[in-house]
Amino acid sequence: MSDTITTIPLHLLALSLIPVIAVLGIQYRWGLSWKEGIYGVSRMLAQLLIIGYFLLYIFGADNVWILLAVLSVMILAASWIALRTVQEKRKVLFVTVLISVFVGGASVLALITQGVLHLSPWYRADIMVPLAGMIFAGSMNAIALAAERYFEERGRGVDIIQARASAFRTALIPITNALFAVGLVSLPGMMTGQILSGVDPLIAVRYQIMVMTMLYGSAGLSAAIFLSMVSRKD
Repeated sequence: MSDTITTIPLHLLALSLIPVIAVLGIQYRWGLSWKEGIYGVSRMLAQLLIIGYFLLYIFGADNVWILLAVLSVMILAASWIALRTVQEKRKVLFVTVLISVFVGGASVLALITQGVLHLSPWYRADIMVPLAGMIFAGSMNAIALAAERYFEERGRGVDIIQARASAFRTALIPITNALFAVGLVSLPGMMTGQILSGVDPLIAVRYQIMVMTMLYGSAGLSAAIFLSMVSRKD
């Protein structure tokens, strides 16, 4: 496993668009919204190119203030998007979600980067930013599910304790399914990327264990903090 994956030439990368074109053709023939597919693929390409150049700048800057600014934007964005399922309560609950994402996500990020990986310096953006993205996205999704389920249950007259328990269980369904499926149904992104890059599978497994535990922990903690704060005010 010493060989590393080579850079994909652009003309070969273009071959990956063939299945996309096939799907768009099917949508067109069946009278479906094929323009939406073109828009989605075009937006994906533009966004990834932009973020690629942006990450090059962040990684090269090696500046703690830039890193903190990026993490702050990620937390703010995750907190706002998490309330998409309960838009009528968005402004009221934003601070609550912000605290939940920050405490539940940032604590896990600190444990992983400083306790497990021992980053030196601690503000290494090339490692901190990708891990933070996974953690805050997981917290965001868990809170979104928890919020929707909690207020749905309360709207049906379910008592606070039962509604909170039901919402917490719902929030953990995606990451719990991922725990069951990993290694049997799927090889997650980090592990697949490392193996494709030539990393020993046993080393890749260790990193994937770290990722799965941090995702489960951050999702559960963030959802629990959110539900605890909301239920106390209910």
